[in-house]
Formats: sequence, C-alpha cells, structure tokens
Amino acid sequence: MSEDSPLEARITELEIKISYAEDMLDALNRTAFSQQQQIDQLMAQVRTLRDQVQATAPAEPRSLNDELPPHY
Repeated sequence: MSEDSPLEARITELEIKISYAEDMLDALNRTAFSQQQQIDQLMAQVRTLRDQVQATAPAEPRSLNDELPPHY
C-alpha cells in the first residue's frame, strides 16, 4: 500500500475534524432543545403561581401600616 500524499492526508484530517464538529453540533442542538423545554415548563409554572397569587390576593388595597417589617 502506498503512502498517502500530503493532500490526501490533509483531506482525511479535515474529514475527521468535520465529523467531530458535526457530533458536537448535534450535542449542542440536543442541549438547546432540552433547555428550551425546561424554560417552557418553568414559564408555565410561573404563570400558574402568578394566577394562584392573584386569586388569593385581597380585593381591597392594603395600607402600608399593615406591611410593617418583622423587626418592628
């Protein structure tokens, strides 16, 4: 078997690097997709919590005197 020419060796090296880059891109895409799913879930939870807080909030405005910090 004859030795690869410098051009063939460079092409082989580039093909290997492209393969690694494609694998990394696939992994990053999976990570981004997973993170977007988590963001969507967290946003839904925040909406639910906001709705619960609004549902339990008193209808009448409260006075700042009712909101004294715990150290008073």
